[in-house]
Amino acid sequence: MEEQVTNISPHLDLHPDYRGGRPRIKGTRITVDDVARMYLRRGQSLEEIAGEYDLPLAALYAAMAYYYDHQEEIERMMAAEDAFAEEWRREHPSLLHERLTDKPYG
Repeated sequence: MEEQVTNISPHLDLHPDYRGGRPRIKGTRITVDDVARMYLRRGQSLEEIAGEYDLPLAALYAAMAYYYDHQEEIERMMAAEDAFAEEWRREHPSLLHERLTDKPYG
């Protein structure tokens, strides 16, 4: 049985097999929260993101519109992901980072 894809807009959909079913740009693995992170946290313009990932600019505007319409929910999801990543980094420290920060180079 084929999984159900839910169309959100002409540019966005939800697919249970991609990125945990989070809203994404159709035909890609790039989610609304990925776009929000690049735009709001990294300060990339939507034009830069479009060029870097070969995406239609309209899809990025649709992603940001969806983000603002569901901001609380998406921010909560992003905070949970950030906490998970931080916990994982604490439990699995980088050996290279430890060597670079614990011992003088040379």
